[in-house]
Formats: sequence, structure tokens, C-alpha cells
Amino acid sequence: MTNPSSATPVPPAGGGGGCPMSSGSGAVPLSGPGFHTEPQALYRSMRRDHGPVVPVELPGGFPAWLVIGYRELHQVTSDGELYPRDVSLWNQWENIPADWPLLPMVGTPMPSIYFTAGAEHRRHVEMVVPALEAADPFEIRQHCEQLADRLIDAVCSRGTADLVAEFAEPLPVLVLARLVGFPDDEGADIAQVLKDLADGGPGAQKAHLRFGEHMHRLVAAKRAHPGDDVTSRMLAHPEPFTDEEYALDLMAITAAGHLTTADWIGNSTRLMLTEDQFADALSGGRHSVAEAMNEVLWEDGPTQILAGRWASRDARLGGQNIARGDMLLLGLGAANADPHIRQQVTDQVVRSGQGGNSSHLAFSHGEYRCPFPAQEIAEIIARTGIEVLLDRLPDLELAVPATELVRRPSAFLRGMTALPVRFTPVRTTGDAL
Repeated sequence: MTNPSSATPVPPAGGGGGCPMSSGSGAVPLSGPGFHTEPQALYRSMRRDHGPVVPVELPGGFPAWLVIGYRELHQVTSDGELYPRDVSLWNQWENIPADWPLLPMVGTPMPSIYFTAGAEHRRHVEMVVPALEAADPFEIRQHCEQLADRLIDAVCSRGTADLVAEFAEPLPVLVLARLVGFPDDEGADIAQVLKDLADGGPGAQKAHLRFGEHMHRLVAAKRAHPGDDVTSRMLAHPEPFTDEEYALDLMAITAAGHLTTADWIGNSTRLMLTEDQFADALSGGRHSVAEAMNEVLWEDGPTQILAGRWASRDARLGGQNIARGDMLLLGLGAANADPHIRQQVTDQVVRSGQGGNSSHLAFSHGEYRCPFPAQEIAEIIARTGIEVLLDRLPDLELAVPATELVRRPSAFLRGMTALPVRFTPVRTTGDAL
């Protein structure tokens, strides 16, 4: 899940301290081309040099720990008391400037499902999760088919497209906008808002304000005229929440499901276009669509690093001394590649004769994982979108060599900046046969 916040923090009292490390003492800078090109090679070198818990340095010189061992990551995410998702505990707040570029990724204390801990977090979960669970899977698939057809109609007659900008990025947010209760004519603007947020450029702060304005208007509209949608079900929850809480939770739902699902679509499609093992998906082999999507969650997951957890007291983890208030980053992509767990997974698959295993950590784990209904919605959107794409454009192929595809310049998120393809032009769905 991505972090939808871009608010300015109010540093909690009692800051100070910090991880006893710096780039001069062996910490790994959490930036650079290695994260964009060959992250698994980088993770292997980290594991060799530091073990399962790696001292890292964030942009600006701020220290953190990157948890790359599967067992250690499972331990951290299973212990919400020792390692809560409570950013107010961070012992670096007094040093963090208001314009720090990773602030939207790390977040600040605020009353939403994504930025609360303990009992307050559970209060939001009890309101949000049932509202998501009540969404009809068949209706979600229908929305996705309609909107995927609409996006393909816009490009299908010209024979070329950028599947990232013109399909994978807009599709999830258009579906999610419908599910939370927006009319279609607002979906396009929300898609642009989230793109501006994800780009993190000079327009990000303004985009965040527009995003909040959309959600506040939606809460007011659904309070006046409830419907069969996520927002109306949240408002009907028996425990009252403030309008700010409703709006922030809706922002979290939409933002967290946007780029991660878009990259799941893009990375899976890239795999099917470049790897012979999955090529039969392009000729109607629907089983291989699911296999490719599962392979991506293991090998090329949209969220490589997730911020974060903060130690509530001094602890020992993976051979490292963790100080109270230290930030722990969840190395989901690295943990999935942990050679110890991968050997076990391979052995299980061989013994069972099945073609996949879902014990990956792509959705995190434990109390603060991506809620199961949100995972199911993302899977429906991604799989349906890919299937519609392959049905409509069956001879899809890359328009550039695979080596020229460019990854997003981020250690945290793994997706492509573009996926140029070509295909035989076809009619739109509105054309007469």
C-alpha cells in the first residue's frame, strides 16, 4: 500500500536519539540506480554484508533499518506492540524538515486507518473493512470490464499505445472511484490528482488538497443521498466519525489501491510480453494470467519497501540492536526473495504439483497489512483488466526492446514509467460489425 499523506508534520515532543549509524559506518544509501534496475542483486549484497536487518540511510542522511529477512519481517509485522505503525514514535522528528521529499511516503500522525495505531487503528478498521467487504465481486468485475473497454476504445484504432499511461494507471482509480460512490465524470479528475501525487513533483501538494476536497464533497453528498457504495456504508456504521476521518479514510482507500494495482497490471503484462513461460496468456491461456500475476507478487511486487514500523522500546532483531523510536522499513520485495523461504516455497510447489504459492508478503502481514477485502478488489481489477486487454488486442507486442523499458526511479515502488506496445488496429466496442 502506498502512503496517501503529504501533510506537514508536527514533530512529537521528546525527539532525538536515533539509529547508531551513518553512511560513514556502513549504512546503505536507500537510493540509486540499483533499486531501479536489479534490486534483487542489491538485496543479495545487503544480505551478504549485513544479514536480515540492514542499516540504511534515507535521503537527507536520516537513519533507518531495512528488514529484508522473511522471518524477521514476519516477526516485526506480527508484533504490533513492539513494532507499531505509530510514526509519532520516530526519534528523528526534530531533524526532519517540512519539505523532506519522503514525508508523503512516511506520513504524519493523523486520524485515518493508515496513520493510526492500536485501539484507534482497530476502530477505523471496524468501520472501513465491512464497507469494502460488502462490495459485490461480480459488480466490481462488471465495472472493470466497462471501464477497461472504454480505455481500450480510446487507443484500439491506432495500433499503438502506452499501456502504463493509457490503461494500467487510469483503470484502478476509475473503478475505485465508482466503488466509493463518485460519478464517472469525477473519476477522470481523481485519476489525474493521484497521478500528480504519485509523481511527487511541484504539483503534489496542490493535488493533495484537491484530493481532500473531492472526498469532503463526496461525504457531504452521500450523507444527503446515501447509495450502494463504500462511502454510504461507512457513514452508516453505528459508531460516529468526524467528516475529516471519513475523508481521510476514503483518501487512504483510493490512494493505496491506485498505483499498487496499476503496477501489478503493468508488471504482469510486461512479464507476459517478455517471458516465454507466460506467452500463452496472449493466445487465450487464462490460467497463465493468474500465474503471471502471482509470479509478479513474488519477484516484481509493486511495493518493494513499505514505511514503516517504529520500535516502542529497545529491542534485538536479526542480530542488530534496535533503539526505541527507530524506524523499520519493511523490505517486502527482498523478503520474498529470501533464499531460505524461497527454497521452502519451491519444495512445497513441487510436492503439491501446483503452479503457485501465495505465502508472499506483497500485501504485508499482521494487524496493519492491506485488508483482505482490499486485496481481493485489487486482484479482481488487475486480472479483469488484463483479460479484457488480451481479449481486445490479442496480438499485443512490445514496441521497443525489453531492455529499453524504464523503471520508476524509486526504491519503494516498482513499476514502469511506460510500456509502449503495438497491435493490429481493431474496432471500438461502439463500432458496427
